[in-house]
Amino acid sequence: MRVTVLAAALAVLVSMPLAAKQPTRISDAALAKAAQLRDAALTDRTGWQVTESLTTEVGPRMAGSPADARAVEWAKAKFKQLGYDKVWTEPVTFPKWERRSESAHIIGDHAQALAVTALGGSPGGTVEAEVVRFESLDALEKAAPGSLAGKIAFVDVHMPRSQTGEGYGLGSHVRGAGPSAAAKAGAMGYLMRSAGTDSHRNPHTGISRFQPGITPIPMAALSLPDADQLARLTALGSIRVRLALDCGWNGEYTSQNVIGEITGRSKPDEVVVIGGHLDSWDLGTGAIDDGAGVGISMAAGHLIGQLPKAQRPARSIRVIAFANEEQGLFGGRAYADAHKAHITRHQIGAESDLGAGRIYAFNAKVPDYAKPAVARIAQVLAPLGIAHREDTEGCGPDTSPFNAIGMACAGLAQDASKYFDYHHTPDDTLDKIDPAELAQNVAAYVAFAYLAADAEGDFGSALKAPETAQK
Repeated sequence: MRVTVLAAALAVLVSMPLAAKQPTRISDAALAKAAQLRDAALTDRTGWQVTESLTTEVGPRMAGSPADARAVEWAKAKFKQLGYDKVWTEPVTFPKWERRSESAHIIGDHAQALAVTALGGSPGGTVEAEVVRFESLDALEKAAPGSLAGKIAFVDVHMPRSQTGEGYGLGSHVRGAGPSAAAKAGAMGYLMRSAGTDSHRNPHTGISRFQPGITPIPMAALSLPDADQLARLTALGSIRVRLALDCGWNGEYTSQNVIGEITGRSKPDEVVVIGGHLDSWDLGTGAIDDGAGVGISMAAGHLIGQLPKAQRPARSIRVIAFANEEQGLFGGRAYADAHKAHITRHQIGAESDLGAGRIYAFNAKVPDYAKPAVARIAQVLAPLGIAHREDTEGCGPDTSPFNAIGMACAGLAQDASKYFDYHHTPDDTLDKIDPAELAQNVAAYVAFAYLAADAEGDFGSALKAPETAQK
């Protein structure tokens, strides 16, 4: 009888709905302090000085290069110089790709040079063949096996300009899937119109990989004017191109995620994560991609660290300079793997990796109980011209692997209207950054980080079940 009664009582308990979680709150005092930090950031030059230092003293810092190691030492020293309470590194190992030389020439009656750059992951080699132009990736993917034997495939897809940068999805897909499609059809080389929006003879590089079982072929991107030129020439008749690339994979390399932390007032073991990626491509000096993100996040943490300890937020601010984002989010993946057991200690994360254009929108994908806190953060960001928009995606590239397994993340959307004029080109240099726009970014990040770190309650970080995380 007692067993029956106990079973009945348990059944009632199981059937009862769980108590609703208390709303995450942000105090008026925290709002006032964040507003002070926001306003101070607008006249502070730390973000600019950090970005200038990185792009000048280290310059281009391709993953696995000697400059990669110099960038790591620079970041460690810069965190310490900026007064971070803790500075450390965590290893990130990846295959090393090297670029040595590249060229392309039209051969024959219309002989002339073409401005090209090898795509990251390309094998070396020299091929000379007739060019076959495709107006879409879909058209190339429908090419019959063997139909491009002895030829070079050229995919000529225009990437649209937009504030959100959404056109890059199309351009990067042509870069990512095109080479394998060309090789499947028998092509001996691959050319593409660069994934960019400029009108200069600056080709845009970027990573690409071949599908398993496909023999890699030399692959390169044409500057946009040169893609136009090649399109006009192929319309005249048969055109031959000689593509010569000296590049390729060369063993493994271990770099570092470099991490600086400002200790929280009362919950130091819980963190808000912000950051950018430390590596860049080798063509420019990596100013907008992503020296700016490193400068923005380092400056935001530094400004919070200048507060008296009694005025700091409850949680710690963790700033991460991620290793090797460009070739496959290696730093972000390594961080997620190393810290997944402590995912609930990560309050929320955000990464700056879309240049230094003004932030125009903010949102965070969080449970309903945390939405009032997101609205309070948006309230402090509004004077910066930042709208609270539900359609804004959260997470930057390197925080996305951790978000995929459960960390909450926010999106501070930057104006990308001009970003893809310079992205992955020799033109990615410091002069492309407006100091006032960079300061607006710092102001947004310092306010966001302070308020998220001082919130009473959480934003829903919790480890997802494996089957959920894979969807």
